[in-house]
Amino acid sequence: MGTTEREADAAAAGVPPAGGMLWECTGELRMVLSLPAALTLQVAHPAVGAGVDAHSVFRTDPWGRAERSLRSVQLWVYGGEQAVAEGRRVRLLHREIGGTDARGRPYHAWEPRLYGWVHATGFPVMRHAWRIAGQRPFTAEEEARLYAEWRGVGRLLGLRERDIPADPESFRPYWRAMLEEVEATVVVRELLDVHRRVPPPDRGPWPVRALLRALWPVLWPPLARGHRFLVVGFMPPEAREALGLPWSARQERRLRRLGRLLAAVVPRLPERLRYLPLAARARRDLRAGRARRPDQRREPAR
Repeated sequence: MGTTEREADAAAAGVPPAGGMLWECTGELRMVLSLPAALTLQVAHPAVGAGVDAHSVFRTDPWGRAERSLRSVQLWVYGGEQAVAEGRRVRLLHREIGGTDARGRPYHAWEPRLYGWVHATGFPVMRHAWRIAGQRPFTAEEEARLYAEWRGVGRLLGLRERDIPADPESFRPYWRAMLEEVEATVVVRELLDVHRRVPPPDRGPWPVRALLRALWPVLWPPLARGHRFLVVGFMPPEAREALGLPWSARQERRLRRLGRLLAAVVPRLPERLRYLPLAARARRDLRAGRARRPDQRREPAR
């Protein structure tokens, strides 16, 4: 199969176009900072929160879970042909996840309303994060392109066309309706608890890990407070309100100052520092015109 045919098949499967809006945003540091806000919104739905509460390893392996989630999102966008395999893997991973939520209502992870919500949270968080930390908000045309590409990711993950609002205009009533269903679930409260015990990172060179273990009792409390600030701050205001999360004018001013700093500094960084490694490599290869997998030299995901 030639390159053109492979690209056509990838586009039909929902793989984002190389060099598109998601390629510009997803692996960049500002969007990476906003990712925990989307993940927290996902578990704000009672059924999704119940599934994560019962089946996820986020308590016993928080750093591994975060690493795998981040890598998966990067593969959806920058993985090329691997994106299709990763989308299939994610869907199969959720095949056996089901149970009852805190109110005794049955759920299954493949229910389109739940699976669709997990995917949908990415768009409003990306849009809000760019309003905060971008040099300017997205134009209407850019927002439409971003949504179309993110909608394609939904197809990549196994959602049907009818499960995903068609465009930003039809997304708005869907978003408002879904915010009526969310709440500060047990998992949301746990993720935002600044007193939650999280072990030091268990990845990276051993001298760094040893140093972090020694300093963790001092480092973790301010990191936990900063994490909560970023998660709540990068949530769209209407989502914050739906969850009953307090947010003061002073916090908003701090967030805006941080956003201006990020907007001034991050675009000036060398691309290898501005983007996560997989994204930076894919972008470099695109510019060079090489057709190889963006994570060719990486170890396979575990």
